[in-house]
Amino acid sequence: MFYYLDGTVAEILPYLAVIDCGGVGYACKTTNNTLAALKKGQRKKLYTHLNVAENLFELYGFATQSELHSFKLLTGVSGVGPKAALAILSIGTPETLAMAIVTGDEKALTAAPGVGKKIAQRIILELKDKIAKETAGGLDFSGGKGAPAPAVFGNKATDVAQALAVLGYTSQEVSVALKGLDMNLPLEELIRQSLKRMAKL
Repeated sequence: MFYYLDGTVAEILPYLAVIDCGGVGYACKTTNNTLAALKKGQRKKLYTHLNVAENLFELYGFATQSELHSFKLLTGVSGVGPKAALAILSIGTPETLAMAIVTGDEKALTAAPGVGKKIAQRIILELKDKIAKETAGGLDFSGGKGAPAPAVFGNKATDVAQALAVLGYTSQEVSVALKGLDMNLPLEELIRQSLKRMAKL
């Protein structure tokens, strides 16, 4: 229903931002990261998600599409509600969430208030499996059409591809981002360099 809101930041409250669009104030539940990017009185665009349920009509807003995509992924996991998703994305970035999923880092998730070990394990299990299916095949790491990554670097390249998929990038975009990267670099640095490349496209 709503793709984004583009207006003036009217209020900034804990986990909530009010965006004034043409005289109407839209209350958007959000993360600490998005709130940090806002300043009262300034114009800002928030990418939104509308959650409609019985007796419930909630609007969520995020400063980046990566954060919105990560929020949707998290709330798609059984037992993970919007509150837990906001908590996870408030203690880190979409990039750190992606790292936690591909490396199986439960502690990075349980650091969020209200997220226990079982929920963290479920998030990693369900999302890693989902992302693996989405990124399986079709990735071109070396320049030739459909050419596979060198076997020695295959696992790391796959981890980077999966991390980028968590952030909402397509297989084609991931292939472009990974071409020519030095796979001897640490996983975190590879993800960082890939994101820089995507930002330039």
